[in-house]
Amino acid sequence: MSIEGRSLERIIKGFANHRRLAILALLKKKPELSVAEITREFDANYENTSDHIRKLAIAGLVLKRYQGKEVRHKITERAEAVLAFCKGIARS
Repeated sequence: MSIEGRSLERIIKGFANHRRLAILALLKKKPELSVAEITREFDANYENTSDHIRKLAIAGLVLKRYQGKEVRHKITERAEAVLAFCKGIARS
């Protein structure tokens, strides 16, 4: 599958934020967290955290699973690749 142009831009914008990268790293270690649980992990604002997760989902980096009134989140294979990429360039 080839990702070009606007699709690639959407993915890059999705993870181009330190908090969103931290959320991806957290969800890699602890999948299936809710927004409230992620918010508590970072001692952050619920609305901001929810917006970050929304942007990650739009970029195809986070999947949402509805469980009653709660929504659980986990990273996608694309997010795994993004985290590996970022780790690689951070070493350079």
